Amino acid sequence: MTDSNPYIALLKRDLLLAFRSPGQLLNPVLFYLLVLILFPLGIGPESRILQIIGPGIIWVAALLATLLALDTLFRGDFLDGSLEMLALSPRPFALLVAVKIAAHWLLTGLPLLLLTPLLGTFFSLSGHTIGILMLTLLLGTPVLSLIGAIGAALTVGIRGGGALLALVILPLYIPVLIFAAGAVDASVSGLPFSGQLYFLASLLVLAVTLAPPAVAAALRISLN
Repeated sequence: MTDSNPYIALLKRDLLLAFRSPGQLLNPVLFYLLVLILFPLGIGPESRILQIIGPGIIWVAALLATLLALDTLFRGDFLDGSLEMLALSPRPFALLVAVKIAAHWLLTGLPLLLLTPLLGTFFSLSGHTIGILMLTLLLGTPVLSLIGAIGAALTVGIRGGGALLALVILPLYIPVLIFAAGAVDASVSGLPFSGQLYFLASLLVLAVTLAPPAVAAALRISLN
């Protein structure tokens, strides 16, 4: 890596490789868009119903879009040997892994977050509710990427491991989904929602602290 900071160089490399494969880059975003555009068309124009079900649908779509992009998180580097080189690097492997997870969030979670204000209007959500929804996505989608990276690391060496990845990860996503959608539902109903946000923030702190070492350990196992 020619960059003076190897972590920045790794981040730039992952982002550049992603933009060279626009199909893989756009698949999660297009999935998110299609689900949230088609759902209101199928349900009908009743605004109250859309307000009630909207937060849950938006969060399920974000969860599945994140899951859609997880299988390729480490697979390319695993196949071309780059992952083994990173594992043998004198730099802490857990920090290098954290950079790759950050790149995954920038390519998947951030676009979903930026699209949400527009898509929230399809469900007749108020500006305040959309703001709370974006806050839950800001707190929750990094947790999805961090937890999902553990499953991606465990299944990176398995051919056709996408189905197994979903089985491993989806149960771990349930608390994030429940508290994130619950915060937005409480906002719609005029109820307190700070408790759900604090829980999401706690999950984010735990995931940032614990997930990178766990992913690094799982990748070392897969490389052996």
